This record gives sequence, structure tokens and C-alpha cells, in this order.
Amino acid sequence: MISTELKLPCGVRLKNRLVKSAMTERISNKNFEPTKGHERLYKDWSDTGAGLLITGNVVIDHKHLESAGNVCFDETMLPKISSWAEASKSNGNQVWVQISHSGRQANKFSTSRPLAPSEVQLKKMGLFGKPKAMTEEDIQEVIKGFVRTAKLAKEGGFTGVQIHAAHGYLLSQFLSPNTNLRTDQWGGNIENRSRLLLTIIKEVRKEVGPEFPIAVKLNSADFQRGGFTEEESLEVVKMLDKESIDLLEISGGTYEKLAFFIMNEEGAEIKESTKRREAYFIDFAKKIRTISKMPLMITGGFRSYDFCNEVLENGEVDLIGMGRPFITNKDDISAFLKGEVPNLENLVLRTGIKQFEDSAEGGFYARQLIRFSKGKKLKVNMSPLWCSMFLVIYEFRKAMAKKF
Repeated sequence: MISTELKLPCGVRLKNRLVKSAMTERISNKNFEPTKGHERLYKDWSDTGAGLLITGNVVIDHKHLESAGNVCFDETMLPKISSWAEASKSNGNQVWVQISHSGRQANKFSTSRPLAPSEVQLKKMGLFGKPKAMTEEDIQEVIKGFVRTAKLAKEGGFTGVQIHAAHGYLLSQFLSPNTNLRTDQWGGNIENRSRLLLTIIKEVRKEVGPEFPIAVKLNSADFQRGGFTEEESLEVVKMLDKESIDLLEISGGTYEKLAFFIMNEEGAEIKESTKRREAYFIDFAKKIRTISKMPLMITGGFRSYDFCNEVLENGEVDLIGMGRPFITNKDDISAFLKGEVPNLENLVLRTGIKQFEDSAEGGFYARQLIRFSKGKKLKVNMSPLWCSMFLVIYEFRKAMAKKF
């Protein structure tokens, strides 16, 4: 089943059901442009045979970076965008641009006063400034930014876009009652908190036309008291079902509570039955199936060939999203698609210090992507403590290089 074709509502066909989900590359140049490293990295991923590749964050505003190495499209870099897209689809696969705005999750290296729905600061490692509540003009500029980036993605040869409304980025901040305290048309009940996401989808569709894929990445929940809940997520799904969406990807968590670590901790919030079944969000996917007919993808936890085929054959999902196996098992993906490799690596890095675990894992995988972009191989033997410090040091160096 994983090797079968899937036709999307817009008419585009994916050659199989395996997706390389978004992972931040952190390798743009000082002008926020894609580089030869992007071309090398995505050519390798295209050669795995996966039916769809989704890029890491392409931000709409270079003052609100998710990472100092983010790409931020503008018209002057169309030749470089085109080169990246061409390398990325060299094996007959689809390649979609993930479009995002970091909101309050833009770190201090890019802005000390990020824009956000409300002035609710992200307090983690002292890396994030107090946000400014967005004006109506700011909101309209964000809408235009998503539309502009989608337009450039299409003109540059990418074959679709994904609108990032998960993981605590700006659109996710608007959805959450913890971070959206507004009392105007953009805040309050779930219909108002969803307004920005739905408006962006409508405007992007007008720009790219009916035959160009648009996906949405949505949290199942924030896993925080008083935050975006599963019940509210299902309400948003019902609204999305009325729009011309070609794929819904389900994930979860924010910078304050990362889903991956919730799912891997003992006594965590996930059911034991779900742990045994690999996929983190499979129970939530079943709930979506009762209210929506949109093509559905889950990212997180898939590692075995048999289980991927089981959930596809059962109709629980339409696509299998994987991130880290495209790093740890990049050279095994093509054989996995044929059933010749039954299981992919589930590499977990631990420092033994709880406060450093998420940064150690993040640093480890970030370093591997940077290595791949330079034509180097996977390096498993890395110091967990050094990896835990890597992202802050790397962000600082990249930010300084862009300024000078």
C-alpha cells in the first residue's frame, strides 16, 4: 500500500504514500536565499524515491525567523528558488514549500519585539523577547506575505505549498487561547481564532489556482493547560473541510512542550495502546476520519514497514510522514519502500539532564542536516552535551554573519 499512487482533490497525483515531512535546514546564506546546500540535500532526498518532500520553514518575514538559516523568498531570488525546486523533484516526486511566520517564537537574534496575536511572552532559555500585539495592518501584511510566498513558490517550480499552523508558530498562536487574548474579530471563540488561517487559505487559493496543492499542518493539541485542545482542533478540521484543502498533516506541541518528548517520556500523556502502535497521533486521526474526507497525513513515530501498510490499508491515514528517518536512514528509504528494509532507526540522544534533552536532540539532527548539505555522511558519535549547546551557538553565529 505504501508504494501505491494517491490522487489529491486538486488532481495532482503522488507516486507513493511516503512523505519526507518538514525539517528546518538552517543553511540559507546571509541574504536569506536558498543555497547549493539546499540543492544537494533535496536531490539526495528526491533520490530516496519518496512521493512527496516538504521543505523546512520558508518564512514570510526575515525579521521573524524560526532559525537564522531560514529562507525568505523574494522576487530577486527566483533563479535560486528554481534551482532548488528543480533539484528537489528530479525523481518524479512532488516538492512543497512549508510557509510560516514565527510570531513570538522568533528568537532574539532576529527581533527583540516579535509580532504576535497578544503580548504573551515565550519564556524559554531567555531567548525570546516580549511580543507586540499585532495591529489590523500587521495582520493584513501577514496575509499578503503568505500569498506572496506561495506565488513565488509556484513561479519557482515548486509543486505545492503547506501552510504551517502547528508547533506554536504564528498561526498556531492565533488558534490557542493561551496566546490569543484578543477581543476583536481575530480572537475570542474558536471561529474567530481560526479566521486568520482560513483567510490565508482562501487568498492563497485565489493566487495559485485550483490545480495547485495546498496543505495545512495543524496541531492535534498544544498539550498545555488552557491551550489549544483536541476538541478545538476538531472544530478547526470541520472548517478546513469546507475549504479546498488537498492534505491535512496532524502534529502537536509547541516550543514550550514538544510533542516528540511528551511521546517518549515515561508516564507521558499518550496512551499505552498508541505507544505500541508507533504513530503518535493515530487515535486523533480516527476522530478526524469521522468528520472529514480530506486526505490525511500523520508525522511522528512511524518506523516499521508492516505498520505503515497496516494503517494505510485500514484507511486510518492516506500518507505516512517521516522526518528523522530521512536523516538516520536516508540510504535505506528506497529499500524500505520495497519492503526490503523492515524497520528504520529510532535514534534517541540523551544527556541525562532533563532540561537539556530537547536541545540535545534538536542540535544533533540539525548538525546532521548541515553535514548532508555539505556532502558529508551521517555522524552518529556526537557529544550530547555539545549538541545541546549547538543551536544557540549556531544561531548567534549565523545572525552575526547576516549583520556584518
